[in-house]
Amino acid sequence: MTVLVERRPEGSRRLQLPDLSRPTLIAVTALLAVMIVLPMGWLVAYSLSDRAGHPTMANFVALFTDPSFVDPLITTLIIAFSVSALCCLVAAPLGWLVSRSDMPIRRTVRTLVMASLVTPPFVGAIAWEMLAAPNSGLLNQLWRSLTGMPSDEALIDIYNLPGLIFVIACYTFPYVFVLVANALDRMPGELEDASSMLGAGTWQTARSITVPLALPTLLAGALVAFLQALNLFGSPAILAIPAGFHTLTTRIWSLFQFPPKPELAAAASLPLLVLTIALLRAQSIALGRRGYAVLGGKYGEPRLVRLGRLRWPAAALALLVLAMPLFLPYAALLNSAFSRVASRLVTLETMTLHNVRFAFLELSSTMPALKNTFLLATASATLGALLALLIAYIVARRAVPGHRVLSFLATAPLAIPGIVLGVGLFLAYTRPPLTLYGTLWILLIAFVTIELPAAFQQLSSAFHSVHSELEEAGRMLGASRLRTLADITAPLLRSAVIATWCFVFVAVIRELSAAVILFTSETKVLSVLIFDLKESGDVGAIAVLSLAMIAITTVVIVLANRFLPDRGRLART
Repeated sequence: MTVLVERRPEGSRRLQLPDLSRPTLIAVTALLAVMIVLPMGWLVAYSLSDRAGHPTMANFVALFTDPSFVDPLITTLIIAFSVSALCCLVAAPLGWLVSRSDMPIRRTVRTLVMASLVTPPFVGAIAWEMLAAPNSGLLNQLWRSLTGMPSDEALIDIYNLPGLIFVIACYTFPYVFVLVANALDRMPGELEDASSMLGAGTWQTARSITVPLALPTLLAGALVAFLQALNLFGSPAILAIPAGFHTLTTRIWSLFQFPPKPELAAAASLPLLVLTIALLRAQSIALGRRGYAVLGGKYGEPRLVRLGRLRWPAAALALLVLAMPLFLPYAALLNSAFSRVASRLVTLETMTLHNVRFAFLELSSTMPALKNTFLLATASATLGALLALLIAYIVARRAVPGHRVLSFLATAPLAIPGIVLGVGLFLAYTRPPLTLYGTLWILLIAFVTIELPAAFQQLSSAFHSVHSELEEAGRMLGASRLRTLADITAPLLRSAVIATWCFVFVAVIRELSAAVILFTSETKVLSVLIFDLKESGDVGAIAVLSLAMIAITTVVIVLANRFLPDRGRLART
């Protein structure tokens, strides 16, 4: 009788460890609940109590009757509606010129629009302050020298409501542009060709075919612009406060100045939260009920509209638009960084490195802020990418019951403005048993929570490219879910994971709204340092550190693009 004996390869006889998949998945769910539900719960509790902790509605009565709260709320809504409309008026024609016309330098214009996304909005506001401050603004000084206008008059005054709307729109319209341009790029040319064959002219075809197909995307872009303007803190803090008025975000921030009023801050945060959630829900309903889809297989490239003599004027107009968020602000930052006097144009004779030396060698808070920034960005990107990978796996593979709840929790921070989350975390972690205020841990929680939705959406879409049969084969050979995720799925998603890591890293470096509520003198980060220098008036150091921030984010984004198959995701992040 012959006996067959199976010989296993060396190293295969391992101690079988218990399957920790389900406990790990449950722990992830609990962690998300703590990250999101706990601060929002404290936010609601504080808004309904007085300083002694007794239940009251007085905070909301003050919120809707006191002019110091009502006026910022009205101002915020005016800004949001105006920015949304202005972004659509600028981004829609520019997106059409880049995607559907024969305008020269179309690729260059598209690249420059994407480049403008690198600039943090609060840095752009600082740059426009250098350009258009009534007395010291470079543009005003240049205009006076050319026209002889009196020194007490200004061509442009950035310290007013229209100036703030203009600056916010400069750094918000690229989001609308990306959505519109991508939608027009995917639009099949056969539909417009059929319209032309039936005798319709260029503009009639655009009105009956192109505009209806692009309209849902334009509406989505308008809502994105509205939400960006609604929740923005940096630009209003830099331009609105010196002008003598508040938006809702700056009013919330002011309530944490001495003496702090956390109960009123919590009450003022809730309308912003509720309004954001309602608008996101409205977007989902609107796009769900009214949408346009193309049915069929392959389709031809979109038909380009010939502009004739208007080709180069159109290109000049596009470059003029890009001068507002890109060329003029960067010129102002470079001028201030290397000029002895920030309000004077630099020349070869007056160029100096004093501001660079002061910012990096003499300013004592720069190196600790850089250290904190890189530490938090690295930790947030690593933890955020890992957490998003686990959640995306659970949701995509339906690994546990209630995976839809996990998906909801992962995307819920999208509806929480950064400054509102900062207020909630401040209220939640300034008391025992877990006192995190004054440490980097509270900033880490804030940054991971804010960036989790983008990371989850990136990796969730990437999971669709990996078939579940590969993981099932690993499970059949005895591997646990976590083992198959680590050994099979994660290597296949390596590019998406690296790209997600890079994007979270960049977003944390730029984050200001939550950090400005949660920082202390020991936990200051680069964005907060620039904001603080703005209050002290060190314009040269501000310019140097702003350019350093932009350079860091640019390098990381360029590296991320090497691992990102779909370049369009860069703009969404």
